Amino acid sequence: MATSLSTSERGIESAATAGVAKPWPSRGRAWYAVFVFALVLCVNFLDRGILPLLVQPIKRDLGLTDTQISLLMGFAFVMFYVVLGLPIARLVDRSSRRAIIGVGVALWSGATALCGLAHSFVQLFLARVGVGVGEACVGPATYSMLADLFPREQLPRAVSVLNFGFIAGIGLSAILGGTVIGALEHLPPITLPVIGLLRPWQLAFLVVGIPGLLVALLMGTVVEPIRRDLAVASTTAGVVGHTIPIRDVVRYLWDNRKVYGPMYGALALQSIPAQGNISWGPTFFIRVHHWTPREVGLAFGAVTLLVAPPALMIGGLLAERLAKRGINDANLRVQLLAICLWIPGAVLMPMMPTPPLALAAFGVSLFFAMMAPGPQNAALQSVTPNRMRGQTTALFLFVFNIVGFGCGPTVIALITDYVFHDDTRVGSALALATALLGPLSAWALARGLKPYGRLIAETAGAH
Repeated sequence: MATSLSTSERGIESAATAGVAKPWPSRGRAWYAVFVFALVLCVNFLDRGILPLLVQPIKRDLGLTDTQISLLMGFAFVMFYVVLGLPIARLVDRSSRRAIIGVGVALWSGATALCGLAHSFVQLFLARVGVGVGEACVGPATYSMLADLFPREQLPRAVSVLNFGFIAGIGLSAILGGTVIGALEHLPPITLPVIGLLRPWQLAFLVVGIPGLLVALLMGTVVEPIRRDLAVASTTAGVVGHTIPIRDVVRYLWDNRKVYGPMYGALALQSIPAQGNISWGPTFFIRVHHWTPREVGLAFGAVTLLVAPPALMIGGLLAERLAKRGINDANLRVQLLAICLWIPGAVLMPMMPTPPLALAAFGVSLFFAMMAPGPQNAALQSVTPNRMRGQTTALFLFVFNIVGFGCGPTVIALITDYVFHDDTRVGSALALATALLGPLSAWALARGLKPYGRLIAETAGAH
């Protein structure tokens, strides 16, 4: 397995003996950082998830079409990441990651609040572009810091705990979002000086944006960890501020394409039906089982908060246990198991004849799906040199956002419209997409098990 690095990277690695020998941060300091990162993820998904609950009043008050609403949900959100994701990722690999996260949280929370001040499609679109700063700033910096806070064998558990924030954000955005909207929807419009008329849906954006500003301040209490494979002493001039050229990152990924290709490919294939289910699952319950949006929000939020946390811990602990037994491909092996177990429930959910059975199938599929994030992200960080982690994570999130978040909902809609020609068959579209792409995702990941295990063994001494 090729693991070639550029001359500059080898120089950094060879100068890093002192950095690697330094003790790891205290457990308290490391886990406190994870707690703050989880809060960051929570407010990220609160801000991201409020818009789907406000579609109808926004359409009515701003006179928008479904197409314009879809642009606010998808294209506006990912546009920032497409344009500035890589430059920010390169900044992550050479600058203060704590500062990048703090500034990112403040920017997207402020942008969420600005959504509440929008009085036109263009204003709301620009504000939603600002919300997209979240993934670009937070994902690469957070995972890069985690790899410097925890030894490799403890990383899956740390990432799994981190994803509690992800789960809390998803669950609470449904529950609290619905609650806030319900509490505000009967209020009369408020007129403020300069700002003008504020309707209930605008007040909801303002309320949801405030917590993120507080979390941004909390990032100041997190200590920036040393980069584990870099020289801290100044014996090599310019090492600390060194940035690996893009061509060296691309060459490293290409030389190890049998490792990274399956990881990125599996993510792309699975994210389409997974994101499609997230986007169209509520619509399925509304159209087929005639639930109200509030009922869907409460049910989905409750199930998510109930089954996802134990699944995250089980996935991380299982990967740790396998790694301690000397199984080098433990991270990918657990991810592969999770995908295989996720498929049946995801296919059966829209085929269930009653709402309780459909909700039970959703819970089962979600449980197995949430076993994967910890090992999945730990796998990527474990085989990537420090100065490349921000950029490789940015590429990972680019695939997730563009392919999954950007294409997933559209794929389901196209199947519904052009295969089944009936919008009440959205459940059949969900089942078909999962049945086709789920196994392909598992096959792609399985092809990377042996190459990944070999690379882990070869780089064991560098972490």
